[in-house]
Amino acid sequence: MLGLTLGNIVSARLPISCRRHQRISKDYVVCDVKKVPFLDLVKSDFEGVKGVIISGSPILVTDVDTSPYLEIIHKAINSKLPILGICFGHQVLGMHFGAEASRMKEDRDLQTVEAYEDCILFNKLPNEVQMIEDHCETISIPAGFQLVASSDACVNEVMQHLTLPYFGVQFHPEVSGNHGAILIENFVEFCLKEDYP
Repeated sequence: MLGLTLGNIVSARLPISCRRHQRISKDYVVCDVKKVPFLDLVKSDFEGVKGVIISGSPILVTDVDTSPYLEIIHKAINSKLPILGICFGHQVLGMHFGAEASRMKEDRDLQTVEAYEDCILFNKLPNEVQMIEDHCETISIPAGFQLVASSDACVNEVMQHLTLPYFGVQFHPEVSGNHGAILIENFVEFCLKEDYP
């Protein structure tokens, strides 16, 4: 698994969360994580990797020129690997496909997220889960994506591409306890069993 990080505290926990929680499954799946700083990504980083997780960041996409970040997302898309965007990763993944970013009321709390559509991220999870939020921006649903889950605080909590293996979550599963661990496990298991380049 390739973890693209932007150096915040939450993103530092992502590889640990991914590795630790793979041991929950019945088959004792172990997942190695290669952590790469987001803006340092090069093509060779994708070698031997089965999926990409893009972490959160303290960067506000409504305050900065996002073109350097969108160029990196383009590299990840070109890898043809499954992608899970978390918070900032969710936002720039959506923006790559034309989503509009906007400010919203700051949310740094536990929220009940309700899934309305089937999605591999919610395998082994109830339709309503509690997840930790840490954001003040949101994105619209980009072309080619389906809204999967919402909360009272944010409409686009979870999205998935209709035909490609791309998923985005606005919340932080890596610090959301067992439900968050299972969500990450679901993505990793999907990556390991599917045949992607």
